[in-house]
Amino acid sequence: MHIGIGLPIGDPAALLTWAQRADAGPFSTLGLLDRLVYDNPEPLVALAVLAGRTSRIRLQTEVLLAPLRDTALLAKQTATLDRMTGGRLVLGLGIGGRDDDHQAADVDKRTRGRRLDEQMPVLRRLWSGEPYGDGIGPIGPAPARPGGPQVLFGGFKPAAVERVARWGDGFLAAAAPSWAGGLFDMARGFWKEYGRDGEPRIVAQVNVALGPQHVVRDAQARMHAYYAFTGMADRMVAGMLTTPAEIRDAVTAFADLGADEVMLYCYGVDPDQVDRLADIV
Repeated sequence: MHIGIGLPIGDPAALLTWAQRADAGPFSTLGLLDRLVYDNPEPLVALAVLAGRTSRIRLQTEVLLAPLRDTALLAKQTATLDRMTGGRLVLGLGIGGRDDDHQAADVDKRTRGRRLDEQMPVLRRLWSGEPYGDGIGPIGPAPARPGGPQVLFGGFKPAAVERVARWGDGFLAAAAPSWAGGLFDMARGFWKEYGRDGEPRIVAQVNVALGPQHVVRDAQARMHAYYAFTGMADRMVAGMLTTPAEIRDAVTAFADLGADEVMLYCYGVDPDQVDRLADIV
C-alpha cells in the first residue's frame, strides 16, 4: 500500500516546504486539486515548480478539470511536464461541477462529460506522436512514458467510472471505505468488459488534519469554504479524520478493499502535518 499527500491550497508559497518534506519521507505521491474561480494555485504550474524541488515523488492532479482547457495545449503541457520529470506525472482527470468555473472558461457545463470523451482520443493520439489532424503536424515533446502520462479518472457515476476502462489507467475515489468498495468493483468490472489486461490502479482519497486544535480548526474551515458550493460542506467536514487511529483504520480499510494507494488530503496549511503523518504511516 502506497501513501500519498494531498497538498493544501491555502498558501501556494508554502507548498515548496510540503513537497520537500514529503519527498524526503515515506510518501509516494503529491496530489493537487483544481478549480478555476477560486484562490487556489493552478495545478500544472504548481506541480511543475514542485517538480524542480523534488527528485522521486510522483506529481498527481486530483482532479484536473480537462473540459475547461484547450485540448492541444493540455497535451503539450502534460507531455512537457512528464518528460521533464522523468515520467513522474500522473494525470487525474474529471469534469467538475461548479457553474462559475465553466462560465469563466466559456465552456457549456451541460456538455462537459461529452467534451472530456472527445478530448481523450485527441490527447492519446498527440501523446503518441501522431499528427493533430489534416494539414497539422504532431505536437511534441514526446512524453517520458510511451503513449502519455498515466491517466486516472475520478467520479461517482457509471459514465465517469467507465472512462477508466475506455481511456485510463486507473480510478480515483474520493469516497469513504463504507461505499468506496462498490466504486472499486464497478471500475474493475468495466475494465474486464473492455478486455483490458491486468487491473486498474485504484487510488483512494481521505481528508485529514493532524495536529493541535488550531491546525484542525484551520483545516475544517478551509475545507468548508472550498466545498460550500455543494450544499454538503458540513457533512464533508464532519468526515475529516483528525486522529492517528482514525487515519490508520482508514488506510487499513482501503487496503482490505484492494486499493493500491491512499491519498491523505490536507486542507490546513501547517507543513508539520507532513512529519506527523509520516510518523503514523
